[in-house]
Amino acid sequence: MRRRAEEIRTTRETDIDLKLDLDGNGSYEIHTGVGFFDHMLAGFARHGLFDLEITVGGDLEVDDHHTVEDTGIVLGAALRKALGDKRGIRRYGSCILPMDETLVLCAIDLGGRPYFSFEGTFPAERLGDMGSEMVREFFYAVSYSCGMNLHMKILSGWNSHHMAEALFKAFAKALDQASCLDPRITDVLSTKGSLE
Repeated sequence: MRRRAEEIRTTRETDIDLKLDLDGNGSYEIHTGVGFFDHMLAGFARHGLFDLEITVGGDLEVDDHHTVEDTGIVLGAALRKALGDKRGIRRYGSCILPMDETLVLCAIDLGGRPYFSFEGTFPAERLGDMGSEMVREFFYAVSYSCGMNLHMKILSGWNSHHMAEALFKAFAKALDQASCLDPRITDVLSTKGSLE
């Protein structure tokens, strides 16, 4: 059975329609109105082998904050829905990913308890048409909306574009690993018997 989810969220600030398939091949169709963010989400889909469709109408006349943060909330909700009862998943995933001079770390626990830790700073204030501080805001929103323990750290680097892109790709690889089904796990990977 394919693990898919669709989430629609409409507020006064954003209108988001998102479709996610955890068992895809990395295809994507992404239109958020923020070019750099589209590029990051495309990398997430491709390197995690998730099929992802996102259409966002946001109040970009204000800035990019609501568009990026709300997309994180919706993606987190879709992940939670697609994972279902989490029966058979590996639960944990991690990745240390290099991109040119940059090296980042991402570790995930899909155990159901939200927590977010982020270490690192971006030399540049903006990444194309997106504020660099929004990278952290996006992942915070994903982790709490999904109920995910997410740790991210920029270990080295000086190019802000590379840092952000490496984080999105490392997140994709770690999430693919954590959400992957393992035939040896016949229920949920917890002594409690539940991952809620």
